[in-house]
Amino acid sequence: MQLSTALHQGTRLLEDGAVPSARLTAELLLCHALGRERSWLYAHSGEPLAETAWIHYGRYLYQRLKGQPLQYITGHQEFYGRPFFVSPDVLIPRPETEHLIETALARAPEARHAIDIGCGSGAIAVTWALEKKQSVIATDISTSALVVAQENARQLGARVDFLACNLGSALPAGRFDLVMSNPPYIPDHERESLQKEVRDHEPALALFCGPTGVEIYAPLIEDAARLLRPGGMVVLEIGYQAESAVRALLGAAWSAIEVAHDLAGWPRVLSAQRTD
Repeated sequence: MQLSTALHQGTRLLEDGAVPSARLTAELLLCHALGRERSWLYAHSGEPLAETAWIHYGRYLYQRLKGQPLQYITGHQEFYGRPFFVSPDVLIPRPETEHLIETALARAPEARHAIDIGCGSGAIAVTWALEKKQSVIATDISTSALVVAQENARQLGARVDFLACNLGSALPAGRFDLVMSNPPYIPDHERESLQKEVRDHEPALALFCGPTGVEIYAPLIEDAARLLRPGGMVVLEIGYQAESAVRALLGAAWSAIEVAHDLAGWPRVLSAQRTD
C-alpha cells in the first residue's frame, strides 16, 4: 500500500467517525507511525507503507476514533513555540495559557524568583525559565505530573526545581517576586458538557475543583500572599465566568488588579500586586 492510499483510508475512517480535522489528524498519525515530518510525507507519498508502520498507524487511528486526544497518542503538544511532551498524567497545554506567560512577562519583567503552582506538564515553568534565562520553582500535588514536567525541563534545557506539595505549602514565606498558576477551574456541573476527549481522557484533578469552579482560588491567593514579597505579582488563569468571583477574593493585600482577555474576548488571566 502506498503512503497516499494509507492517508486517504485513514482520513475516510476519521471522517466516518466524526473526528474533527480528519485529514490533518490522519497526516499527523501517519507521520507519527513513520517517525517523519509532514513535509517528508508529501515528498514520498508514492512510497510503500512498511508493515510495522501500518500496524502502528492502525492502532493510532483506532485510539483516536475511541476519543483519545491526538496529543496523547503522539506524546506532543506545542506551547509558546516549543515542543512539550504530554501524557494522560497531565493536562494538554492550551494556546490560551500563553496569555498567562505574556501577562507575567509584561507585569513582572524584573522578577527573579518565580513559582509555578500546579505545574502539570511544566509548560508555564519551563517557558518562563527559558524566556527569562533563569531558574524557577514549580510545584504539583501529582507526582506523576512532576515526572512529565521534569522530562520537559530536561529535554528543553530549562532550569526548574520541582517540589511535590499542595499548592505552595512546601515553600518559604516572603521570598518570591512572582507566583503563576493555571489551576483547575471547571465547575463539576459542566463535566458532562465537555468534549469526550477532555472529559474521559484528561486528568480530572487538573480540570475540576468543585461546584462553582472557583474553590481553588481562595487557598491559592492566600498562599500567594504568603509567598510573595511586597510588590510581587500573582498571575492566574481563570475560567470564562470566574472574573468577578476571583476579584472578590482579592482583599486589601492586593492592588493594581488587571484582567487580560483571550482572542475570543473572554477574561482569561487575572494579575494583581502584593501591597504589604
